[in-house]
Amino acid sequence: MIKKVLAAVLSSAALCATAVQPADTALLRYVNPFIGTTNFGTTNPGALVPNGLMSVTPFNVTGSDSNRYDKDARWWSTPYDVTNSYLTGFSHVNLSGVGCPELGSVVTMATSGPLDVDYRNYGTTYSREAASPGYYTASYDKYDILAEATATARTSVERYTFPAGEGNILVNLGIGLTNETGASIRRISDTEIAGSRLMGTFCYNPDAVFTMYFALRVNKKPSSSGFWKKQPVMHGVEAEWTPDNGKYKIYRSYGRELSGDDIGYWFTYDSLAAGEQVEVSVAVSFVSEENAIENLDSEQHGTAFADVLSQARDQWARLLGRIEVEGGTDEQRTVFYTALYHTLIHPNILQDVNGQYPKMESGENGVTERDRYTVFSLWDTYRNLHQLLTLVYPEKQSDMVNSMVEMYREWGWLPKWELYGRETFTMEGDPAIPVIVDTWRKGLRDYDMDLAYEAMKKSATLCGKENRMRPDIDPYIERGYIPLGMYQGDNSGDNSVSHALEYYVADNALAWLAEQRGDKDFARQLRERSKGYRHYYSKESGTLRPINQDGSFLTPFDPRQGENFEPVPGFHEGSAWNYTFFVPHDVDGLIRLMGGRKEFVRKLQSVFDRGLYDPANEPDIAYPYLFTRIKGEEYRTHAEVADLLQKHFTNAPDGIPGNDDAGTMSAWAVFSMMGFYPDCPGVPEYALTLPLFDKVTIHLNPDYYDADTLTIERSPADRMSIRLGDRECGYRISHDDLIKGRTLKFGVPVRR
Repeated sequence: MIKKVLAAVLSSAALCATAVQPADTALLRYVNPFIGTTNFGTTNPGALVPNGLMSVTPFNVTGSDSNRYDKDARWWSTPYDVTNSYLTGFSHVNLSGVGCPELGSVVTMATSGPLDVDYRNYGTTYSREAASPGYYTASYDKYDILAEATATARTSVERYTFPAGEGNILVNLGIGLTNETGASIRRISDTEIAGSRLMGTFCYNPDAVFTMYFALRVNKKPSSSGFWKKQPVMHGVEAEWTPDNGKYKIYRSYGRELSGDDIGYWFTYDSLAAGEQVEVSVAVSFVSEENAIENLDSEQHGTAFADVLSQARDQWARLLGRIEVEGGTDEQRTVFYTALYHTLIHPNILQDVNGQYPKMESGENGVTERDRYTVFSLWDTYRNLHQLLTLVYPEKQSDMVNSMVEMYREWGWLPKWELYGRETFTMEGDPAIPVIVDTWRKGLRDYDMDLAYEAMKKSATLCGKENRMRPDIDPYIERGYIPLGMYQGDNSGDNSVSHALEYYVADNALAWLAEQRGDKDFARQLRERSKGYRHYYSKESGTLRPINQDGSFLTPFDPRQGENFEPVPGFHEGSAWNYTFFVPHDVDGLIRLMGGRKEFVRKLQSVFDRGLYDPANEPDIAYPYLFTRIKGEEYRTHAEVADLLQKHFTNAPDGIPGNDDAGTMSAWAVFSMMGFYPDCPGVPEYALTLPLFDKVTIHLNPDYYDADTLTIERSPADRMSIRLGDRECGYRISHDDLIKGRTLKFGVPVRR
C-alpha cells in the first residue's frame, strides 16, 4: 500500500502536467485525501469542491480485497477503501465518513477493446493512483487507460487517455451503494443522455427514499452507442447477448428510453489514436433531468478539464487558507489541513443553479436565493463541526441554520439526520437545538429565530405519540429520565440512557434561549429537566446505569458492556463508560454526584488509563477537556489531547480513529491542534489546551466579526501562562472574549 500512502506527494507531480498551479494553492500539498480511507474512516479520495453537491469518487467496493470481482465481498458504507484493488469506475454523489451505505451510484467506466458491459468482467486493478483537493487520477492496468477526475459544485469532468484502437465509455446504473433499485435513461443525442436513479433507505429507514437525476455528455461523437439491460424479456427488439451466460442484453438500434433495476448505457469509439482523450461530463440534480442539464450547461459550458480543475483548486486554497499555521512538522500540517478539508465536505449544497431544491419531506420543489444545505448528520456534527464553521466559515454556517429552519417551515420539524430532503431519524436526541442556539449566541442571526424557537419548543413539549424528534418524551418529562423499554419495547439494544442524555444537553441550550425571550417559567422547567441525569447515577457501579420500569437499576449490569458496539441495554453504540461523563452542561453537578473533585479526577483519569475511552465515539469525545474544569488538573488535558492526536490522527490511510462522521472526528483534530475546543454544545465557551503549532492565524469573515484575525501562539517561557489579549486568563474562555482578545498566547515552560 506504499503507493497510496505516498499519493499526496505523487499528486503534485501529476497535477503539474495537467494545469498551471497558482501560487496561492501551495498549502494544498498538505492535504492527503487518502487519510481515513480504511480503518472504517469511510472517507474517500474523490474529487469535489468545498460543500459541493457533486463528488466523483473511485468505486472499488464491488469486489473485496482481491484483484477481481468477489460475490462474497463484505458490506460497505463507502465507495472506496484503500486496501481494495478492484475498480469498476467512478461513482457520482457520495457520502464521506458515514456508517451506513447510500448513494455512490451512476458509475462511469472507461475500457479498451471489445465491448463488455458486465462489471464482473470489466473491472480492473489500478496503479499510479494520486489525489489532491479537487482532483483524482489512476491508471487502469487492464486497459492501459489513464483516468482523471475533477468537479464543480454540481458537475464533474472525467478525462480518459486511451491506447490506440477500440475504446468504450460505460454508464452503469445497476451498481452502487444505495439500498434502492430502479433507474431510467433516455438518449438525447449521439453524445448526451439523461436519466434518474432511485436512492434511499439509509440506515434501514424504508421511508427515506429520493430520486437523483443526472445528465451526461461525452465531448466526442462515438462510432456507436446504446443501452444495456440485465435479464430482459425479448419483445422483438434487435439485441445481442453477451457471453456471460446471456445475463446482459445489449441494445444497438433502440434509441429512446429504458428503465429497469440493472441498466446502463455505452459509447464506443472504433479507432482511437494512441493518447487520444475523451472527456465525460456529468451533472446531477435532485429536482429534475432538466435541471441537471441546466446545471451542466451553466457550470461547464465547454470549459476545458484543466480550467475546471484550476477553479476547484482555487476554491479549496481560498477556504483552507482561512487558517494559516506556522511551525510543526510536515506530518502535523498534513494531518491538520486534511482534517480541515474533511470538515468542508458535509453538509453540502442541494439547490440547482436556478435555485430549485426538493422541499423537506415533500413532493414539491422550493426556490432559494441562499445556499440550501443537506446531509445533516447532526448527532455527530452538533458537537464540534458547526462550532468550527461558525468561527471560520460563518457565511456557510448561517446558511446551514437557515436551511434547518426552512425545513421546519416545510414539514413541521427541525432535522435530526436529514438526507436530500428526507429525514432518516438516525441516532437520537434533538441535536438541531444546540446548533441553532450556539450559532445565535455567537452573533450569527440572519435567519428566522421566531420560527426556530417555535420549532424547538414544539419538540421539547409535544407528547410522545405526536413527537417525531422525542418519541419517548413522556416519561422524560414526568420522571426526569427514560426507563428501559419505552422506545424499542425490550431491553435488547434499548437506548434509553443515550436518548435522555441527548435531551438534557438540548434542554440546557434551549433554557438559555427561553430565558432571553422572556419565557421564564419554561426556562426554569428546562433547566430542571437538564439535571435529570442524576437519576441514572449508580454509586455501586460508579457510572450512569439504565433504570427499569419500576424505578430500580438494571441488574445484573456490566458498565463495560458495549465496548465493541454490541447491543447493550440503555446505551447506543458504546458502554456506560463512554456516556457517564457526557454531562457537559453541568460538570459541577456531576462532580458533586461523584463525591467531589478528587474522586471525579481519579475516575475520569482511569477512563484513559484503563483503555475505556473510545476516540471514535461521539459521547466521550470531549472527555479530555473535562480536566480544564478543575484548577490544578488542567495539565491532564494537555497530556491526553497530545497523546490522542499522536496515536489516532496520522498521515496514513488509517489516520482517523473510525468513522469520520461527516467531519466530526476531523473537527476534533482541527480544534485540538489549534489549542481550544467547544466542549459543551449550545454554550459559547472553549476549553484550552496547548496548541500544536507555534502560531495559528484564523482569518475571520468581517461580515460577521469585528476582528480581522484571531491568533493563537505558543512560545517558550519560565512558567506556564495563558494570555488573552493583554491579560492573563484561565483554561476556559468565552467565544466573545476570544474574538475580542484577538490574540491567545501560551507560555510553555522549557525543560532544561
